[in-house]
Formats: sequence, structure tokens, C-alpha cells
Amino acid sequence: MRDGIFITIEGTDGSGKSTQIKNIENYLIKRGYEVVLTRDPGGTLISESIRQIILNPDNTKMAKTTELLLYYAARAQLAEELIKPALSEGKIVISDRYIDSTYVYQGFGRGFEKETIDSLNDISLSGVLPDITFFLDVSPMIALKRRFEASTLDRIENEKIDFHMKVYEGYKMLCNIFPERIRRVDAAKSQNAVFQDIRAILDESIHFK
Repeated sequence: MRDGIFITIEGTDGSGKSTQIKNIENYLIKRGYEVVLTRDPGGTLISESIRQIILNPDNTKMAKTTELLLYYAARAQLAEELIKPALSEGKIVISDRYIDSTYVYQGFGRGFEKETIDSLNDISLSGVLPDITFFLDVSPMIALKRRFEASTLDRIENEKIDFHMKVYEGYKMLCNIFPERIRRVDAAKSQNAVFQDIRAILDESIHFK
């Protein structure tokens, strides 16, 4: 039985996901909910170990199929060990990235077919899919500049701008494929304005206590 709510936050690196995740968490806690934060890949001991392999900038020879399957190994563990139990306990789970990142990074970016990714979702996630997804929409040029100024780049962030443009276009297409679930938010606005837009969607989508 699933009583909780699963929220995912998507966008190119530097789109402001971390800031808005904290804003959403604080807002929901004030409304009386128990909130669990996680990230994909990561969130469990096993998944975090896989994350280090995926994102290590030294792993430049990683094959795209290896990358895809490592993401799903980490995600399967996250779904089974953390997300599913939390939802069954009626908690709200907020994840920094999930399946849509694979659709855009490994699908649009690396060239895997949507049907392949759909199959991996069916095999590995036991039906643990998001209820609401926020896509923080900002140009990759702006987002990567923000990210570069904040810290060193990981293996995925180090990809050429053409790759990140494919990812960005992929996100926009996903908004059309899943219009009921994925909600676009203009992330070029101020942090406060972005959250006001997110809060309006939350108020519309969740029947608060």
C-alpha cells in the first residue's frame, strides 16, 4: 500500500535544484508532513558507492551501456531500500533526479531508445514512479556557468555543450510527453520567485492536511 507522495526535481546541473529542494522540504514540514530527501544516483550506502564510479571524472573510458546500467543498479537499490518503505509509511519523498534524468541524459544525450529505458524502469523499479516532477527550466549555458562557479565539475558535467543542449531539449520534450506529471518552472527567475511558482503547483496538486 502506498500512502505517501513521491516528488522529483529535474533540470540541468546548475538549475537550482538543491536550493528549491530545501525550500520544498521546509514548506512541507511546516504543513505537518514527514519529509525524506534523497538523490539519484545515491541515497543508500550501495547507491552512493555506485554514484562515485559513475561521476568520477577519471572514468573517461566508461561505455555508455555501462553508464546506463550503473544508473539503474543505483536506482533499483534506492527505490527498494529507501523510497518504497518511506512511501508506505505515508511520508513525502523528494528526490534530486530520478527516471527523467535517464530519459534525457542516456536517452537524448547518449542515444538509447525510450523503449529501452521504459523496459529498465519496469524491471528495476517495482512501480516506484514519481507523482509530481518539477523541471527547473534554465538555459544550459546559464546553468553550467552557475555550476562551474560553485565547484569542480564531475564526469557528466564535463561533457561538451552539445551534449547538454541535447539534454535540455530532451527535458522540454518530456514536458510534452508527460504533461500531467512534469511541471515546468522558469528557473531563470530569482530563487524566491521560482519557489513561489513551485509552491503554487504544490498547493494545487497536494491535498494538504
